[in-house]
Parts: sequence; structure tokens; C-alpha cells
Amino acid sequence: MTFTSDLDALVAELQQQFHVPGVALGLLHGDTTYTAGYGLTNTEQPLPVDADTLFQVGSITKTLTGTLLMRLVEQGRLDLDRPLRAYLPDLQLADESVAARVTTRHLLTHSGGWVGDFFDDCGPGDDALARMLTKVARLPQQAGLGEVYSYNNAGFYLAGRVAEVITGQTYEQAAHDLLLAPLGMTRSFFFAADAITYRVAAGHAAVYAAPGQGAPAPVARPWGLARTGNPVGGLISTVNDQLRYARLHLGHPPALLSAAGLAEMHRPQAPAANGERLGLTWFTRPAGGLLFMRHGGATHGQCATLEIVPGARFALSVLTNSDRGSELHQAVAAWVFERLLDVRAAAPTPRPATPAEAGELPGTYSAAAADRVVFERDGQLWLQMEPKGGFPTADAPPGERPPAVRLAVIAPDTVLMLDAPYAGNRGEFLRDAAGRILWLRAGGRIHRRQ
Repeated sequence: MTFTSDLDALVAELQQQFHVPGVALGLLHGDTTYTAGYGLTNTEQPLPVDADTLFQVGSITKTLTGTLLMRLVEQGRLDLDRPLRAYLPDLQLADESVAARVTTRHLLTHSGGWVGDFFDDCGPGDDALARMLTKVARLPQQAGLGEVYSYNNAGFYLAGRVAEVITGQTYEQAAHDLLLAPLGMTRSFFFAADAITYRVAAGHAAVYAAPGQGAPAPVARPWGLARTGNPVGGLISTVNDQLRYARLHLGHPPALLSAAGLAEMHRPQAPAANGERLGLTWFTRPAGGLLFMRHGGATHGQCATLEIVPGARFALSVLTNSDRGSELHQAVAAWVFERLLDVRAAAPTPRPATPAEAGELPGTYSAAAADRVVFERDGQLWLQMEPKGGFPTADAPPGERPPAVRLAVIAPDTVLMLDAPYAGNRGEFLRDAAGRILWLRAGGRIHRRQ
């Protein structure tokens, strides 16, 4: 068996395990490029997936927004550390002291501190982002500016609006002119009307049946996202175009950013979750003497990842059309890293909670998009997620309630989720100065203890 045939067999197995109808994969390693498509675009109207099938890449778009802003930095039009009011003079936030001090760097490192999971439709017009800023102004401030990392979608409405004000263009036109067109990303779009004439993957809801059992994954509707979400997670793209974008961050021509600009984007400069650190939009971690950079994305029934290792001239793009796609692409990434880069994820040593932990950690932890309930049963800690809705619009109902998962302790105040659909994910209990548990950070978001 060759590497590619082994990889193809692995993807097919994982598709069955996680009920993922379609996958597109792109791999760049040195001078070698490999792309492949697996399965179907849509369980109701099936077409085969190929390397030019369009998927929603979700929050990978945030790295594109950050790269766009770095181009403006290098043109002398933006200073990442000036207060945002230098560019958005009418900026209002719930906390006036934060509004006066917040910078673009805070946005790109998810450290603004206000509620981050807010989505709404402000219409299809060119004023959508400007209108959204009036809603961001009402979002509660959860933590102090720069105090704690918590994944913040809402900050990227502001980042997209900064790009509009500086360039005098819409966010989408600025992204096209400064990034998509120069990189040759001709199959990357922000609007469904542009994508509809090409082969497009439909999203699918999660199926938790055993492999090979249950009905086909149902199509997730609606397909399109509100225009306000474009700088946050609105890019529609292919694995071929994702590799074109990855080459920019590997330093390949065309050199749209200087070496210093790329280094600043990649430089670990703020703590994130689970031992990772944030560059500008990129999550980074060292392993095997290399710097690994990644960003994932999830929309309504679609999940994606882009992994880049500049020191190995390596990039991996995996696009899926299922809410369980992240489980597939995490397994694929781990397998590829081991086979090609000889890098294995350090396996934590899980243990049961002590009586003290079993007494202290349980509780209800609340965030805008979901509550997380930690409870003890028969000596075992469990976590149950309770979705609240709010995506893709503020009034959207909650999605399916996932099954509860077992928890094991792997370090003080750190737990490992043991079961699907969150197996391998971590939760971190964050304390105040007096040692009281204040937050559970899970899924990158802080959830306040009730």
C-alpha cells in the first residue's frame, strides 16, 4: 500500500464512522501536492466530491481577514496597536473604557472580552457590517480587555469594518482585490449567487448512529449565511484554492506579505486554550521542533480545517459537509502528521477525579451559545452541552442536543472529554484571585459558573 492509498482508505473508514457524506482533501509537502475528493456533495441530490467542489470553510475566513489587515499594515494604512476609534470614530461598546482602548490586535487575538457568539442578519446591502456594529455595541462585557482568551466571532465584524473604512470598499471587494485575485483563488467566493453555478457541497446535520447504521445524514438548511458573517466565516472555497492560500503563508510567490509580516502573523503572542498560543488569527503550537499553525471552521452542517507547518513546507486542507466533520479531520491530521512529519500528539494520562474535584468541579457554566453542565454520577464526572441556538441568526432555535460525555482529569483544573462527539477535546476551569472557579473554558469559549 502507498501513502495515498492508505490515506484514501482512512478517509473512507472515518466517513463511515462519523456519517460524513463528503470530504475534499488537499495536501502540500515540499514540492508534492495531492488532492482528492470522497463521497457525495448532498445526500438528497448527490454528485461526487472533487478537489474543485465548493465548501463553506467557516472560520478559516478569520485568517483571511487577518491577512487582509496585515496587507493594510504593510501599506502603512493600519497600525494594529492604535485604538480602533482611530479608524472607527463612532465605535460604541457596552463598556466605554474598553471601547476607548481596544485595538485591532485585540480583535485578531480574541481578547476583547465581550460576548463573542452573536450572529444576526443585517440584510444583503453594502451597509451590513456598519449596521451590525450597532448590535455589537450592546453585547455584554464578560471579562476585562486583554484579560483572558475566549473565542470571539463578534470581534471580526469590527475587523471587517476596519478593512472597509480604510479601503473605501466593501469587505468582500477588498478581500478579492488584495488577496483572492492576486493568489489566483478563482473558485473562492463570499456569496451563494457566485457559487451556485459550480459544484457545491450542502451541509448535513450530525448523525450519532453506529457506523453503517441509521438513515443518511439529513441536509442542513438554510445553506447560505448572512452577509454580516463574511469577515467572520463566510468564505466559500475549494481545497485547491485553500492550498493556494496556504502557499502565501509558506512564503511562496506571489509575495503579498513581507517575511516580517508573515513572521508577525505567525509569532505566538497571546495565550489560547489547551496549551496553544495565538499568532494573529492563527492558533500555534510547537511539536517536533516545528511550529504548527491551524484554524478550523464550522458553519451550518459543514466543518473544515487548514493546518500549516512553515518549517516543513507543509499544508493540509480538509473540507467536510457534516456537523461531525471535525472528528474526521482531527483524525486525518493526526495520522498525516505522524506519517509525513514524524510528529505524534502527546497523549495525556487521564485519571478519575479525586473526591475533592468531584465535589468542586460540578456545576452549570453558561455562555451565549450554550450552557455546559458538569455533573458527577457513580464516581464519574460527565459533561452535558445544552445548546441555546442563535446561529446562523439571533433567533435561530437550538440544534440537536448532543449526548453527554465522560470526563477524566489530566492536570489540575483540566479535564479531557472521552466520548464522541467531543472525544479528545479539553475543558479548563479558570479561577479568580481568591481561588474560586469562575469559568469553564470549553470549545475555546469561557462559560461563567452559575
